[in-house]
Amino acid sequence: MSRVTVAAFAELVRAPAALTVIGDTAVGAAASGPLLHRSRLLFPLASVALYWAGMALNDWADRELDATERPERPIPSGRVSDRDALAIAAGLTSAGLALSAAAGGHRGLRSAVLLTGAICAYDTRLKGTVAGPAGMAMCRMLDVLLGAWPGNLRAAAPAAAALGVHTLGVTALAAGEVHGGSRAGASGALAGTALSALLGALGPTQAPRHRMTALACAFWYAATVGRTQFRAALQPSAARVRAATVGGIHGMVPLQAGLLARHGALRTATVLAAALPLAQRFARRVSPT
Repeated sequence: MSRVTVAAFAELVRAPAALTVIGDTAVGAAASGPLLHRSRLLFPLASVALYWAGMALNDWADRELDATERPERPIPSGRVSDRDALAIAAGLTSAGLALSAAAGGHRGLRSAVLLTGAICAYDTRLKGTVAGPAGMAMCRMLDVLLGAWPGNLRAAAPAAAALGVHTLGVTALAAGEVHGGSRAGASGALAGTALSALLGALGPTQAPRHRMTALACAFWYAATVGRTQFRAALQPSAARVRAATVGGIHGMVPLQAGLLARHGALRTATVLAAALPLAQRFARRVSPT
């Protein structure tokens, strides 16, 4: 592998967006029963590794399209070669699978293999097709369920669905980042945000403070994500669609925080929410899209 700079690597894997997947496995664990502790703390790291692997594979698969539409990206600009991007994706995938096995044994590995298969299918086959948004939503839901092992997967399903619906809308809207989108697409994403907010706010909680925190996070999520999507629905220009996509990526964090609070993981929810401004600051230097 030739020398790849830290800046080029960070841009290739959309490094600041890693915060949005750390919360997935935490939500899955909180919803299913067993908290993340001891070796299970490796699940968020596995999630980040697999997410970054997917981003690298995404750019490798899009290298010819990006040469026309986004020549500033690492591969078409020459800062990362095709071979290096594929090697980075393979290395991060191996790391993610190894971390999953260390965190959850053969069950954790099996779950990570399913997630890896979904990521590869999206990047190489589904992206750009009608099934693309659903494929990305499946990746997000499997990421949540990765953290649920070996707990009650059925109990974690509503939380996975909330994050999956959100991802479905954001991915469908993101198709218009370069050339602009449609009012119908932006309106659909806005409807998905409303549904995800309801799924995040409703349901049993362990204490009144958990319920209030979950409701506050749901409102925070709906207000911040919904605002950019509403603007895109009024005028679906490429700039507004891109802003709504970035808002949707960062909006994953308050949604996750609300789900964590609802399931009693108030401390984890607070830490996750407090880290969001840092991710937003990094995103000004390295685009998460």
